[in-house]
Amino acid sequence: MTVSPTLTAPAAQTDPTGLFIAFEGGDGSGKSTQARLLAERLRDEGTPVLLTREPGGTALAERIRSLVLDPEHAPVDSVTEALLFAAARSSHVRQAILPALAEGTVVITDRYIDSSVAYQGSGRSLGAEQIGALNAWATDGLTPHLTVLLDVDGPTASARREARLGAQQGAVADRLESEPDSFHEVIRQAFLDRAAQTGEQTVVLNADQDPELLAEQILNRVRPLLQDQPMEKETTR
Repeated sequence: MTVSPTLTAPAAQTDPTGLFIAFEGGDGSGKSTQARLLAERLRDEGTPVLLTREPGGTALAERIRSLVLDPEHAPVDSVTEALLFAAARSSHVRQAILPALAEGTVVITDRYIDSSVAYQGSGRSLGAEQIGALNAWATDGLTPHLTVLLDVDGPTASARREARLGAQQGAVADRLESEPDSFHEVIRQAFLDRAAQTGEQTVVLNADQDPELLAEQILNRVRPLLQDQPMEKETTR
């Protein structure tokens, strides 16, 4: 007899002192660049920032990253893939994100739960609701104050992925990057559907524009949130 598993998502935690920002988007959207640029600008203004990524951010999560994205381990079945990402995220939240937020730090992460909902929920056809519940359970319901979704059309994203690999000698596409264009189109739509469901918590920006102009737009969306958070500026010792 087969029993369908169910997960009850916990109640969301009380907002910690710091500010939690997640960058989302498909491979080639430029989210890693924009996460870095936002971190640099905030640090220049004296704001304490933790710039991190998923999967990764802790020693354990980085080890999981090396396993789950390495093309040498292909094929990986969809459920195993989803569980590995959730395990890495659980470590990331408990060992890195929550401690930083408790100290009043701005945490900027390159990918978070929306990526699993898009890639495993839709891309791997495991179901957005099921993957969302799994990751809510893994993170104790921690959600970003703001999610920045960078949206770019398929051909542009594909060209960027190819250019990045071409610029890095010996670089090899990871397991997800190497999926066909049809897969990445499903991912793009899944991100947009997720953004429509989360309302003002997610801002969708056109990523096919000058990176500096895009960075300024993002900073303008973040500044009002900084004013609402009781964070302390860094001091010079």
